[in-house]
Amino acid sequence: FREVSFDTSDGGVVFANLYGAGEHAVVLAHGAVFDKESWDAQAVRFAAGGLQVLAIDFRGYGKSTAGSRGSALQLDVPAAVRYLRGMGAQRVSVVGASMGGRASAQASVESEAGEIDRLVLLAHPPIDHPEKLQGRKLFIVAEGDGLAERVRDQYRRAPEPKRLVVLEGSAHAQHLFKTAQADELTR
Repeated sequence: FREVSFDTSDGGVVFANLYGAGEHAVVLAHGAVFDKESWDAQAVRFAAGGLQVLAIDFRGYGKSTAGSRGSALQLDVPAAVRYLRGMGAQRVSVVGASMGGRASAQASVESEAGEIDRLVLLAHPPIDHPEKLQGRKLFIVAEGDGLAERVRDQYRRAPEPKRLVVLEGSAHAQHLFKTAQADELTR
């Protein structure tokens, strides 16, 4: 990978690791106890599959800095999407885990129509208006995760097209990649 940076709409700067190349790109948005490096194994696998992958550090993580809207993490996601489109991506999917899932979901609500093509939410804390989520949506949560019922509620309220996958166990968000279900989750 190579480290890149780009500006957010409120004047922040996001640093990210860019892997691979391709017309289909994926933004990886980490959870609160993680950072862009935490996605390395998944990013390498996705890039080997022909995807362009951008693992971001949210504002306040690593070298990334906030802009005028402070902790508005949802602004970092469309900035990443625009960066990838500028790198030639025709389609951009976003995978957000926990805190990164909430930011990604909110970014979907606030984005222009068609900006985010697909959204994968790994055990994300709820947003206020899941009925406004755009594009194709995949909700993933472990049965024993403390957020499981709230994820199910977000799923029920979200518009089609959508899918819910409930995995065994209680691992939360990116911690699922440390379980025996890692391969299934990655697929």
